[in-house]
Amino acid sequence: MLAVAGKRCATLFRRRIHLHACVRDFAESLAQKQPCFPLSSKNVHILGQPNQFYSRLLEIIRRARRRIFLSSLYIGSEERELIGALDTALRENPGLQLYLTLDYNRSTRPGPSSPILALLPLLRNHERRVHVSLFRSPKLSGLMAKVVPPRFNEGWGTWHAKVYGADDEVIISGANLNKSYFTNRQDRYWHFTSQRNLADYCFSFLRTISGFSYQMTCSGSASAEPTISWPDQSVKPWKVHPLVEHSLAKFQASHLATSTSIPTNNNNTHDVVLFPIIQGGQFNIREEASTVSMLFEHLADHATPHASKPFMNLTSGYFGLYKPYQDLILKSSIGCEILCASPKANGFYGSRGLSGLIPEGYTLLERRFMRAVRAAGRDTGSQNGSTDAIGLSEWVREGWTYHAKGIWLSPSISSPPVLSLFGSTNLNARSANLDTELSFVLLTSSEALQKSLQDEVGGLWNCAAPWQGAERNVRWRTKTIVSMIDGML
Repeated sequence: MLAVAGKRCATLFRRRIHLHACVRDFAESLAQKQPCFPLSSKNVHILGQPNQFYSRLLEIIRRARRRIFLSSLYIGSEERELIGALDTALRENPGLQLYLTLDYNRSTRPGPSSPILALLPLLRNHERRVHVSLFRSPKLSGLMAKVVPPRFNEGWGTWHAKVYGADDEVIISGANLNKSYFTNRQDRYWHFTSQRNLADYCFSFLRTISGFSYQMTCSGSASAEPTISWPDQSVKPWKVHPLVEHSLAKFQASHLATSTSIPTNNNNTHDVVLFPIIQGGQFNIREEASTVSMLFEHLADHATPHASKPFMNLTSGYFGLYKPYQDLILKSSIGCEILCASPKANGFYGSRGLSGLIPEGYTLLERRFMRAVRAAGRDTGSQNGSTDAIGLSEWVREGWTYHAKGIWLSPSISSPPVLSLFGSTNLNARSANLDTELSFVLLTSSEALQKSLQDEVGGLWNCAAPWQGAERNVRWRTKTIVSMIDGML
């Protein structure tokens, strides 16, 4: 029955949206596997700067009347304006409900700056209308869970989805809710307006995962301490793998089956189709990996010697590209420009202790990738400017860090993108196997939105500089640590 629903969805959106030939078959195949949301490009807004993201976030909170749902790794302990905006929205709208889905380990770091302490005023003032779910990766369990210190315990997986919604508006990003992400930490930001179906999907996804998350409560007393409890005593928190796998698979299947119910009328022109993809490797949910693999399979049919070849831009602030993705890029015959963070633009640059070695660790991973590129004869030097070349640049901006991630696909090197993958994934082994991610694939026939995609690429690559990783020093202890924790970077 789900296969039939998927075919119906593919047929419906094929009739509505005239996609470019290089992605049309891919979109129809993906529609048979993933939920899809046809929508109008007039309701899609790409933001370019962190301050724009923050302003828009505050705006949708102020407009909220029924529900606010925020999913992030954490909320910064000093975000008084954001907390104040949430508090005001709740005070002014008695029917408003607030739902927060955060990572347990990152949000409960000990000390006076623990992120959960910032949430206490909301819980005390609006106890019955604030719902805080803290998802804890079950990968770390037993004795290890007791001996691994805070901060390092996040290495075994985090809740990584970044979804910011209010009523029928949704912002999808890779940014967390902390000052640097609002000021000088570059990411990607997509705002969808008047999208009830998409908002319902995102909200239902977060409520599904909340059933396998710790719940944080606090009484109205000003001196009350927060209480964090596990909701289901019949199952241990570190044994939820099969339950999460079943629930997420069922969730996606139910939305695939109902994707065909999206209405069409003459006043609502659909020139965009959006596919949500979940990646939870530890729960055997690998929709991102299968989607990327499917994309390259379809691109192979369009990378012929006698036609303009598709061209890909790819970026990740933490560039340790997942090995199957590396293989797909290296075995393909399409060109690919990649942008990674320079060491100073890495969020861990200058950190004390072992975390300070992380930028060096990524330099090491970049070197390995470029060796593979050269071995395949695909580097820009070997290709002499060919559109088949694979290039690596690094993002540099004084006083800023880099956290953007995603893929853009263009029908040719000289044309604007018609496809983009965006969301929380870093496209690395950690995102594939440890963290729980929500990302989206968007395809469009709208020339205006394609121009916005091109501007987004250009805005990021404006800060690109030649990759210098081959000349940088990587200490022996960094190499030793990377060999031990490679998949956690």
